[in-house]
Amino acid sequence: MLLKMIEEKMPIDCVLFCDTGLEFPEMYKHIDRVERETGVHITRVKAEKSFEHWMFEKQINRKPDSKIAIQYGRNQKGYGWPGPKMRWCTKSLKNEPRARFFNAFKDSYEIREYVGIAADEQYRLERKCNQKANHVHPLVEWGMTEADCLEYCYRKGYDWGGLYEYFKRVSCWCCPLQSLEELRKLRQHFPELWEQLREWDDRNFRQFKPQYSVRELDIRFRFEEECIRRGKPVKGKKFMEALRKQFEKEREENAVS
Repeated sequence: MLLKMIEEKMPIDCVLFCDTGLEFPEMYKHIDRVERETGVHITRVKAEKSFEHWMFEKQINRKPDSKIAIQYGRNQKGYGWPGPKMRWCTKSLKNEPRARFFNAFKDSYEIREYVGIAADEQYRLERKCNQKANHVHPLVEWGMTEADCLEYCYRKGYDWGGLYEYFKRVSCWCCPLQSLEELRKLRQHFPELWEQLREWDDRNFRQFKPQYSVRELDIRFRFEEECIRRGKPVKGKKFMEALRKQFEKEREENAVS
């Protein structure tokens, strides 16, 4: 959206990047490169507290009969891993820093926000937060789909260090809402980030995904690799039964060690 706005000579007063601290290293390099090559200053805002603070250290007064208090104990600090119904990370690390930034200008300026939602992202357009009167969606007006945008950026020479060769979407690398396929690629191509993910999950009172801890994902992905080497399927009822036995085997081995 920014590159096209520059090409169309549209007025740009501020480009805002809400830094969660959880972007892929390649994304930070990309943002620096865009700023350097376009000459457009990118304003970076960040939450006062880190992701780890909110996840592990934040003191939360939970009601005794709340679901989390009943399941994990009332005295657990932090929110634990975010989830589909409790995306505290978006609120604390993106929305609130963004709102604080704009609050400094709202009394003196009429603020118009250009939001980079693509023409084929109708589900995002339907969200209440994207229906504000001062929001403008240039990509929708131009009829540019996600695929169009990616191709446009590639033509301009921007490739995000290959991130979109691995992932369909690129957001925070530790997001629990990622698919298994995306997590396989995270483990394969970004082992240092995967190690950090496992360390955080070991400390967490909430499991990374409802079905799997990160260590269990490690077991599953290793088991899949072994099955592929032996020419066995990695889907279906027989695979899942074999995986269950592999979990039991490794739990027994870890208990002995």
